[in-house]
Amino acid sequence: MSSYTQFKNAYCRFLEVLVIIIMIGLASVVVIGFTSRLLGSPLSWYDELAATGLAWLTYYGAALGAAKGAHITCPSVLNMCPPSVRVPVALVAEAITIIFFIFLGYAGYQVIQILEGVNMVSLPAISLQLTQSAIPIGSALFIIGELLRIPDVIESARGKGFIDHELEEAGIDVDDVQAASSQTAGNQTASPQTRG
Repeated sequence: MSSYTQFKNAYCRFLEVLVIIIMIGLASVVVIGFTSRLLGSPLSWYDELAATGLAWLTYYGAALGAAKGAHITCPSVLNMCPPSVRVPVALVAEAITIIFFIFLGYAGYQVIQILEGVNMVSLPAISLQLTQSAIPIGSALFIIGELLRIPDVIESARGKGFIDHELEEAGIDVDDVQAASSQTAGNQTASPQTRG
């Protein structure tokens, strides 16, 4: 196993553990908040802490999705293109995504600077800089995940194409769809329509 593959696997494992910890923490906060309301003495802090946990889960979960290539894409459209077109289009899409997260991370960093000295309302011991740190950190982790996927993107673009998970879930074999598409295209070129 190459050092690149080992690093990518370790990175994905790190994000998986991080996301699981956040999920457990968020679930615990929600259960505690629900139970306290049910017992008639709601806790003042659980709502604000749950919202922060959800934001953290969103950003760090998105980074995990980027590292695994699990975000929404249009593989069928790309797969219809020849590999000579597929590779540059896929790389431009990756570049646009990375540039967006560079801007998001920079904006998140600016937000953290603005929030210096400001704390949570219900838990004054917790700084808003800490709660909002998920924006720049999550953006950086997302960018790393995208960069780690570039060799896989190039390999898929040059090879058989990208996996269409929606077709897989529907029970449709991608190879059958591609064969039918190329057969239809071949029939159209072999027998041009006559005009009357």
